[in-house]
Amino acid sequence: MNKSAIGVFDSGVGGLSCVKELLHILPGEDIKYLGDTLRMPYGIKTIEELHRCAKDNVAFLQRRGVKLIAAACGTVSSNVPKEHLDNLTVPFVDVINPTVIAALKATKTKRIGIIATPATIKANSMGLRLAELDSEVQVIGVACPDFVPLIESGHINDDVIRKSAEGYLAEIRAFGADTLILGCTHYPLISAVIADILGDGVTLIDSGRETAIGIRMTLEKLGLLNERENGGTAEYFVTNNTEAFDGVAKVFLGEEANVNSILKNIED
Repeated sequence: MNKSAIGVFDSGVGGLSCVKELLHILPGEDIKYLGDTLRMPYGIKTIEELHRCAKDNVAFLQRRGVKLIAAACGTVSSNVPKEHLDNLTVPFVDVINPTVIAALKATKTKRIGIIATPATIKANSMGLRLAELDSEVQVIGVACPDFVPLIESGHINDDVIRKSAEGYLAEIRAFGADTLILGCTHYPLISAVIADILGDGVTLIDSGRETAIGIRMTLEKLGLLNERENGGTAEYFVTNNTEAFDGVAKVFLGEEANVNSILKNIED
């Protein structure tokens, strides 16, 4: 048993899709969440910039005594392997494996679509992993650079996000995918819009949810669960002002997020 908190980070509000699931499946666990809102979006950054951001986020959470860190970010997961985080001292979970395995279980036609940030699509980590696990799977990846800025601005279920989604999803529909990986943890926040556009014939794979399940499995395997049945708390940190984050968090989580702004002092 370990009573320390679970650490989760992302470039902004996207990782809340993972936190929301953690609050449901592990209600007794404490969570510390870091949204690097000052440096978002990550999807257009260079590899060197992503490495620096990831190391800073890991260091921040480790200074707060977390027992596990999850990169609830498809861009970091695809471009910064665990072995490249030389400052990592606790177990680490990313979005790739849990999400890919869920997609393979869901698909019936073996035609899988992936939507994600440009950096994630360029790295093709999910596509390569799918091919490793099943050589018969056909995959299409579509970069959606506008989604993260729109979601961070609060466009979760309106005409602005729908118009953007219709353009990106046209390729997925033409490809005939029966399963779509939401390869950025921001995207589950707009899953209702995506599902409405694609229809009932396409199964959406929520990378935030699958990452949360991966966290639970890792904690169970390592004997690190808190073992409380309820009473867990969540504390949120952002590297910029809290207003935009708090607004989206309240809509998505259905409650106040208790956000702390650390501004540029991520090294504290």
